[in-house]
Parts: sequence; C-alpha cells; structure tokens
Amino acid sequence: MSGKTWFITGASRGFGRVFATAALDRGDRVAATARNPDALAELVDTYGDAILPLTLDVTNRAAAFESVHAAQRHFGALDVVINNAGYGLFGFVEETSEKEAREQIETNLFGTMWVTQAALPIMREQRSGHIIQISSFGGIVAVPHFGAYVASKWAVEGLSDVLAQEVAGFGIHVTVVEPAGYATDWGGQSAKHTTPNPAYDAVRPGSWGSGGYDPSHAGPAMLEIVDAKQPPRRVAFGSGVVNTFNRVYADRIRHWEKWEHVSDMASGT
Repeated sequence: MSGKTWFITGASRGFGRVFATAALDRGDRVAATARNPDALAELVDTYGDAILPLTLDVTNRAAAFESVHAAQRHFGALDVVINNAGYGLFGFVEETSEKEAREQIETNLFGTMWVTQAALPIMREQRSGHIIQISSFGGIVAVPHFGAYVASKWAVEGLSDVLAQEVAGFGIHVTVVEPAGYATDWGGQSAKHTTPNPAYDAVRPGSWGSGGYDPSHAGPAMLEIVDAKQPPRRVAFGSGVVNTFNRVYADRIRHWEKWEHVSDMASGT
C-alpha cells in the first residue's frame, strides 16, 4: 500500500475516473471533484471513506482553494494533484466567438492554475508533492479545427515548465501528461462546437467520435509516474506519439536553422 493522498479534478468520467479508480484500487485515498457530485456516487458506494467527493467548477478560484483545503483537512495530507478537468472546443479560429474562447481558456488554463495555486502552500510546507497537468497531443502539435483548445494546452505546457523550475527546491515535482486520442468521450458529449462558417466546409474534418485507445490502460501508467523517485517532466500517452513529437520538433528546428540568417540580421550580427 502506497498510502498516497490524491486530489483529482474532473473525476466523474474519462481519465479522471480512471486515475481515481487506479489509486483507490490499491488502497490510496482520493479527493475527487466534479461539477455534479452525484456522478461520483458509484465510487463512494464502492470505496467508502477512502474517497471524498467534492463539488467543484475549476473556473471558480475561491471554490478551488476551498476544495483543496477541504481535502487536506479531511485526509491530513496532499501528495498528488491531477489537474484533469477540461474539455475540447471544436472549431476554426475564425469561427470561435469571444465567449467560447474565454470559456475554453478559463477552464483548461485558469482552472489548472487555480488548483495548482491552492495546492502549492500545502506541498511547500510538507516539502513534498507531485502536481500532474493533463495536457494533450494538441499541447505539442498544432491541430487545425482546435485553435482555442490547442492554445489552452500550449499555455498549460509553458506554465508547467516554469512551475517545475520554481518549486523543485521545495521537493515538489511537476509532470505534464500528453495523451493522444482515447475513448474518453472527449469528442462526444464533453465537447463543445463553434457555429460553422461555410467558408471552411471544404476543409472541415468529419466527426471525431469517441474512438481511440482504451483509457483503462492509462491507470497503471499514471501509477508508474506517481511512484517514480524521479518522475518525468513530461510524458506522452499513446503508442507512436513520441515519434510524432520528434518529427514536429525536427521540423521546427529546420525552420529556425533555415532562417537563422534573419535571426542574426535582427540582432545586428
């Protein structure tokens, strides 16, 4: 038994539920949040006092702090925080309204930031802790038709890289997880869609559905990460994803090198 205490946002379904179940199955304790706590009833019935269900909309900063503090008071510690709550906004950049863009960033970026800020004082006092940010394949690769979503995840990636440097001296680890496509309903009821602009009909992708890898395999993978003495700064979930990332970064380097003469020109050298 590892005896870890977890705080997981968006635990009612998808990855959040998989991670919560994996932790609870091995005897850990989990503070599980959801907008609708009724969705956590089955977990409570199964695991009893090992789970603390909490109502949380991560865009509410005050509520995020209250939930994190409630978890720490209830269990007496806070070892692992997984910022999993979020959703995908389907739509081209031109189609995306101000409201849709702001709501996407509020949830995926600011929700992650608020929970992280709430957890840090507790972990600093403990001199230990592990913050895990659920990013995306789209946190590395620019995917057309997901402009606001990709922007939110790239922001999470940057925020997390800075955070990792800031808190390493306190014994706090930060890991960014970048999943490929999983059958988590991310492209189903969880998704939101912009109003289509007919100008993009010729290049608009078809339905994304809910296919992909079986998310149950992500549970053991997450346990491997949280149990590592030196956990990774970032890790991809999904076969072949690393190869794709290699190609993307190689292409970026080629562009930088091809135009390095302009870089020098801009600095007067």
